[in-house]
Amino acid sequence: MTQLKLAFSEIEKLPPADQNESAAWILEELHSERRWSKLFAKSSDMLSHLADEALAEHKAKKTKNLNPETL
Repeated sequence: MTQLKLAFSEIEKLPPADQNESAAWILEELHSERRWSKLFAKSSDMLSHLADEALAEHKAKKTKNLNPETL
């Protein structure tokens, strides 16, 4: 039995209200994962650009060492 079938089998044992709550939670998690995937895909160019800027500043000695004690 796959994990998915096992999960649905266990959910089916619950009272109807709990089944609906479980289904709503699963659907929301799936939608959330899709949203995050789309956001990360859109932001990769921006993150790459920011990383390039940070490296350029570091190579130009425009950065300072991070001291966690002074944060």
